Amino acid sequence: MAVRYINVRSKVDMFSPVVRATGNVAVIGTATAGTDNKVVPVTDPSVAAKEFGPATLPDPNDPNRVRPNSSLTAALTTLFGQTPGPAQVWAVKAAGTAPGAVGDPTTALAAIEELDVQFVVLAATPLDDTSGADSGAIGKLAQHVTQVSNFGGEGKERMGVVMLVKDADDPAVVTGKSKLVSSRMIYIAHRSDDDAAAAVAGTIAGYPPHISVLLKQVAITSEPFSVTSIDKLNKGEQFGDPPQGNGINWLARPALIPGGGVYLGEGYTGNPADMKFIDVRRTVDDIAFKLKARLIRGIGNLRISRSGLRALVVQMEAVLDPLVRDEVIESYSIDIPVLDLLDGDPAALTPAQLQIIQDAQADRVAQILVSVDYAGAIHRLALTLNFT
Repeated sequence: MAVRYINVRSKVDMFSPVVRATGNVAVIGTATAGTDNKVVPVTDPSVAAKEFGPATLPDPNDPNRVRPNSSLTAALTTLFGQTPGPAQVWAVKAAGTAPGAVGDPTTALAAIEELDVQFVVLAATPLDDTSGADSGAIGKLAQHVTQVSNFGGEGKERMGVVMLVKDADDPAVVTGKSKLVSSRMIYIAHRSDDDAAAAVAGTIAGYPPHISVLLKQVAITSEPFSVTSIDKLNKGEQFGDPPQGNGINWLARPALIPGGGVYLGEGYTGNPADMKFIDVRRTVDDIAFKLKARLIRGIGNLRISRSGLRALVVQMEAVLDPLVRDEVIESYSIDIPVLDLLDGDPAALTPAQLQIIQDAQADRVAQILVSVDYAGAIHRLALTLNFT
């Protein structure tokens, strides 16, 4: 038998972090078929029509016309008509008379709490004083996305997408109402007979989180707003001023884009004083999840020591370096206060600093501060032409 001077036994323990979706949508609406409050995965409009009834039916009084039938199917059809479009879609039939707006979505919203969705839409439900009240459908949607995002399971962060009443241009329906003023909400002003909320949700869901949704095309028919209406929705802007905003976006038909079409006129969240733009809200959710998914394997294994905390830094760098390379973020910095103390000369540390190390090791808690430089896309250009 040959002598083996070195024996190596290989064990493979490869770790691939969980990946969070970024473009999944849940739609709640009234329908003429299906089971109330049952979550149904939908892959295309034909599945929606089979599960919830056709969007329209022939008008018995006029064979050349059709009448609305299933608000849920109509919204799903509009949703799937967007490009690039959503990744996965779930639908829930809410109790109520179809076709029509959602009355009380409480049970339906509870049914989607555990879904891996990033956008929630109430089909055919425009925002007004009734639906926007705390007890109204959209009021409850705003509470749902906030509650689940803050206290739900990992990766359940989400945003609600809501349309105003057709032709409405008064921001007072949102501003000043604490439950509705939220960076978890997206509001759309429109002049369309289609489900503008479903259309915009499908559009936004098709883009990566860091892509600004400003001037992204929406496959929907909507007449343009007047300059006066846009000034009301957007607070008005002077030359060179930054975007103002009341937390409401609008559908526009820019004359400078060849071929016409309908585009998102801005990319605001429902709370301009917080996270003002939709891509910021989505990117924060995405990076936070990626960091947690990478670091979870260190919990219970890595120690609060120089080597253990440096291993944590390397794992975070593995998440953040690709984001810098892909120009999602400009730069980042990682600061672990207790590691800074562990790197120092023990003899030079003060009693208070030594106590900090002792407390961290005794309590088994390490604070990490990550700063990210996120460079947003250009939303305005102020151009001065000088002729001499």
